[in-house]
Amino acid sequence: MARPLPPPSPPPRPRVSSGEEALLGDAVVLTRLDRAIGWARKYSIFPYPFATACCAMEYMSLSMSPYDIDRFGALLPRFTPRQADLMMVIGTVTMRQAPILKRVYEQMGEPKWVMAFGACASSGGFYDNYTTLPGIDLVIPVDVYVPGCPPRPEGVLDGLMALQRKIQAQKQVPVAAGTAG
Repeated sequence: MARPLPPPSPPPRPRVSSGEEALLGDAVVLTRLDRAIGWARKYSIFPYPFATACCAMEYMSLSMSPYDIDRFGALLPRFTPRQADLMMVIGTVTMRQAPILKRVYEQMGEPKWVMAFGACASSGGFYDNYTTLPGIDLVIPVDVYVPGCPPRPEGVLDGLMALQRKIQAQKQVPVAAGTAG
């Protein structure tokens, strides 16, 4: 018994040589504006390292070739909060530093995100005394917690990817004219 022949494929579309279809063709990708903005923000993170303790050594290793945080669009640290959109609180924060941390956070422009880097920034770590802030979320809102003492660079990259997913999923709200500043 012979197998039936497959149905014939449709003829190829003729190429349009003029008009809007010729201009658009296969060269244009259509998407929603908020998705495009979310994608661009996801890969253009400018971190501000608020480094206070031993976790800072692990932060420095993120720029080395085995980890290469540049692949995630977050290599260029900004050392002024006015140019940063991600504050990475790296290490122990004392009660005396808490008002400084809050002031630095308030100087950052919108949109802004915070990463608690390590056990001390997340929960006070093994310091259980009156001088250590038991978690920076008592002073500023935190978007991503990276566990560890100190956290491994792979854990920090996982936290960064979680933040990127959060950034891309956020609804992008345009600022009305005359209301900024």
